[in-house]
Amino acid sequence: MRKLSKLLRIPRRDFFLAIASVVALLLFIPAFTYMYFAKDLQSKEGIMNKNDTGVTLLDRDNKPFFAFYEAKQQEFVPLSQIPLHAQQAIIATEDKDFYTHPGFSIKAIVRSIWINLTNQDVMFGGSTLTQQLVKNALLTPKRSFLRKYQEVVLASEIERRYPKAYILEMYLNSAYFGEGAFGIERAAQVYFGKSAKNLTLAEASLLAAVLPSPSKLSPFSGNIDQTKLRQDIVLTKMAEQNYITLEQKSQAEKEKLTFTSPQEDINRFAPHFAILVRNQLIQKYGEETISRSGFKVYTTLDTSWQQVAEKVVKEQVEKLAGNKVSNGAAVAIDPKTGEILVFVGSYDWYNDSFGKVSIPTSIRQPGSSFKPIVYAKALEEESITPATMLKDQPITYKTPDGRPYSPQNYDRRFRGNVTARRALGNSLNVPSVEVLNKIGVPKALEMGNRLGLTTLQDPSQYGLSLVLGTAEVELLELTNVYATFANSGMYNPPVAILAIEDKYHQQVYTYQPNPKRAIDENIAFLISSMLSDNNARAEVFGKALTISRPAAVKTGTTENYKDAWTLGYTPSLAIGVWVGNNDGTPMDHIAGSLGAAPIWARLMETFLAKTPIETFIKPPGVISSLCAPTATASATLEYFLKGSEKRQYCVPTPRPTSTTPSPTTNQQPSPTTATLAPSTPPSPTVEVKPTKKSEDDKKENKKESFYKNRQPFLVNSLL
Repeated sequence: MRKLSKLLRIPRRDFFLAIASVVALLLFIPAFTYMYFAKDLQSKEGIMNKNDTGVTLLDRDNKPFFAFYEAKQQEFVPLSQIPLHAQQAIIATEDKDFYTHPGFSIKAIVRSIWINLTNQDVMFGGSTLTQQLVKNALLTPKRSFLRKYQEVVLASEIERRYPKAYILEMYLNSAYFGEGAFGIERAAQVYFGKSAKNLTLAEASLLAAVLPSPSKLSPFSGNIDQTKLRQDIVLTKMAEQNYITLEQKSQAEKEKLTFTSPQEDINRFAPHFAILVRNQLIQKYGEETISRSGFKVYTTLDTSWQQVAEKVVKEQVEKLAGNKVSNGAAVAIDPKTGEILVFVGSYDWYNDSFGKVSIPTSIRQPGSSFKPIVYAKALEEESITPATMLKDQPITYKTPDGRPYSPQNYDRRFRGNVTARRALGNSLNVPSVEVLNKIGVPKALEMGNRLGLTTLQDPSQYGLSLVLGTAEVELLELTNVYATFANSGMYNPPVAILAIEDKYHQQVYTYQPNPKRAIDENIAFLISSMLSDNNARAEVFGKALTISRPAAVKTGTTENYKDAWTLGYTPSLAIGVWVGNNDGTPMDHIAGSLGAAPIWARLMETFLAKTPIETFIKPPGVISSLCAPTATASATLEYFLKGSEKRQYCVPTPRPTSTTPSPTTNQQPSPTTATLAPSTPPSPTVEVKPTKKSEDDKKENKKESFYKNRQPFLVNSLL
């Protein structure tokens, strides 16, 4: 009502000027509209094919690689071959006055205008079949008073030129029924595997039911219950308007419909990525709009890299087939922009069992590849530094419900006291659980959400095993978490579309990067430093994760070898790889370093072969200091947040014990953070505490302390 009130408050002189302008415009628009569309109105084919243009996807070099909703999917049938009950079903629900109006309904337009004014929303509505034909076949789907007026003008002209039978024929052959089906003939084939002339009353009424919202009401991809309710409405209206009897209505409602298998509109390269783009377009614009849009969609995909990635994934999966590996996937992202450069959705699109499933957007447990998120939060809170000593020894955490949880390392060995750098680099589970215990599950989940993980649930659903990767995530999103580390903590959402151009060569959309600070650059650097330390991880991984340039990398393996992951990055490229079986069948002892890492390494080396070698640049908020971890070891360089080095002391680190503890059941802990309750007394550790000397005394005696007494210490010097 506020819109109407504003109109009534306009001064009289301005009001008459506005009326005069509107009248002039109303007189001009019909002439302009007629001249613009005169050629299209000359034939039925010209009207029906005007907007039948589909969607074309182009790669980042502007080369077409995929197309949707192509014109070849439309099949014309004369009205004589469309059952009368199919015609009546659509007339009864879409335009009951079709045979009496002049192409538009004054009553419906006035009602629509009143509703739009009083509701303050431009919703329009009140279109006849002729107006719908004009909207679908000739005009853009944009909602405006101008377009609505042009719709009325063109509908009137079509009614003047063509008989009702021709108009109905054109509508039935151009209307969109969902699932890429334009026209009733194509719809009959897609949904029921038959020609339109053989449609039963029940089948025809269901097609009529789909028309108002093809995406939501499609029997294949929509809500079938809503479709059935809409079908009942169609049959009821047909009976009310005396097109069918109540008995025919009852029989149609009882008829059990037999649908065909959904058909995929797949015809080009990189199908999983293409579907990702199509789904984003549908979400933004609606399926019918994009199917008629003539959009040229400029994507982020690097097709030359995509070909390499598909080949490498295929070769590795085939190589591991004897180890019960059947599938693989890979994603590559530009950390600086979030652009998706590579998107291998599965080993083989044409595999009937799992090929159509997009692994990068499916949720799986990531194993130890989740650990950097927990370490990042602990570093942020200064609960740890890379040099913090963690306890890698038998321990049992007591959960709130009283159940014990005793984490084990992958090799079931214990190493005593280890630095956080060594623990993360070698993917040691026991000290990693200790890190999560320090900060708590809720804070770890908060960090995951901040870095872009959208599938994490309420903290009550997880326990300390969260750090070992029990929360399900998407490969695409987790790869982007690593891309955020690579981008010094600046987050970009994963992007597949760079720009959209319509059939008139007008720019509809352009991607504008808008990175946001997710974590401090100092924390991102520390994580990158720990994950790129080849020496620190050599104890467990050897050179399996080492490539010809500095790269941060982490593997992940889930329980019973159901999933194998490797994710890693340089400052300019992040790659995530998954290997496994869609149905969760365990592989034959294929860990992340054996299954996914070879793919990651080959892709990194190939994609970066001709690019300059980059390093991770230390930000001003990080200092480097020397740390001597044992009494006999040489001091080594370590990084700290400014100020945290003053509170850090190193302690002796024994070699790994050869004794394997008695096996315990691999029991997941109950929700919330557990409290420490060692199962056996921990080995004694030597804790080096600061003496109570002045700062000057410390500086004066630091060399003597190291070279003469050979005690572990820190030299707090900026290098």
